[in-house]
Amino acid sequence: MLVREDLNVPITSAPGGSAPQILDYARVDAAIPTLRWLHEQGARTIVLSHLGRPEGKPDPRLSLRPIAQALSDRLETAVHFAGDCVGEIAEEAVAQLRDGDVLLLENVRFHSEEERDDPEFSKRLARLGDYYVNDAFATAHRAHASTEGVAHLLPSVAGFLMEAELSALSRLIHDPAKPFVCAIGGAKIKDKIGVLERLSEFVDAFCIGGGMANTLLASSGVDVGRSLRDADLEPARHIAAVLKERNVALHLPTDAVVAPSLDAEKEAHIVPIRAVGTEMILDIGPETAAAYARTIEGARTIVFNGPMGVYERPAYREGTKAIGEAIARATAAGAVSVVGGGDAAAAAHLLGFAARTTFVSTGGGATLEYLEGKSLPGVVALERP
Repeated sequence: MLVREDLNVPITSAPGGSAPQILDYARVDAAIPTLRWLHEQGARTIVLSHLGRPEGKPDPRLSLRPIAQALSDRLETAVHFAGDCVGEIAEEAVAQLRDGDVLLLENVRFHSEEERDDPEFSKRLARLGDYYVNDAFATAHRAHASTEGVAHLLPSVAGFLMEAELSALSRLIHDPAKPFVCAIGGAKIKDKIGVLERLSEFVDAFCIGGGMANTLLASSGVDVGRSLRDADLEPARHIAAVLKERNVALHLPTDAVVAPSLDAEKEAHIVPIRAVGTEMILDIGPETAAAYARTIEGARTIVFNGPMGVYERPAYREGTKAIGEAIARATAAGAVSVVGGGDAAAAAHLLGFAARTTFVSTGGGATLEYLEGKSLPGVVALERP
């Protein structure tokens, strides 16, 4: 059984050349249900994944070897490791498997053919298994050999994580319960304009933070000082006009946490949104957070798709934390809440509200593209007749 997982976790080496350390196990944990089920059924499971961007050649810093131990610990069974994903090394490792064994192959992106979706490379991968399971939703928007090419060569199905991702996200655009509120942040309007426009067909209100809010404020004539914002304000004006036309409420900050610079955390303070001056907006203020929370707590469907500020810094995370707590309260009261992947998921885990939402997506770009209504090659390949 050839299984594509997304084990692209943040990893680092501790000082002194010690063993690499996994900084966030979320994607490892997300892979476990499918791998455990296959193990319990006695399947000989061969796991494919990538890690980082090795640019088509081996890079010891991006080896998947440390992930094998993490999988072993969580599966409570030995996970074998092979130092390549194709060729003699991989084929010999597969030949030695017994029923119920799990084998993790080396980073598929150590081969440049992977990202080119090279047909011959796909065939070399396909020779390793009799069936193919795609459980890597976070890479489903990429037409790569291990995510799309192999699916055309073997009988193919979706894994439990892929199924859960598609089920949770489809609920947002197919008859969602109303009111539907989207709390969305991020650096740039242009990066998410497709999502905003698509979701505006279903959403009743947007609560905007981050650089996106700064750009929308600037487009309406508010001086946001030296805050991060798009230079081109036309996309913001366009989306504001679309929301107005569709009668979708657009909530923007009325106050903000500002500082002279990102590193000046000790100088952070709260100002009304029209009193930013020459400083930088780095989080929504408490007045804004309270207003957003009231909107969210009245929702029946909620999407959280980006932090309200620079949540990685303690001085600038209270806005995102307040939104997360409101989402958790609404969920406890019966709302369906979905946390988009990428920074939204990272913030939810860091600030402690991920487990109190309905679903946390592992996708970043895949989540955005799905919500935009785009076809995902890794999913389309599974849907073929």
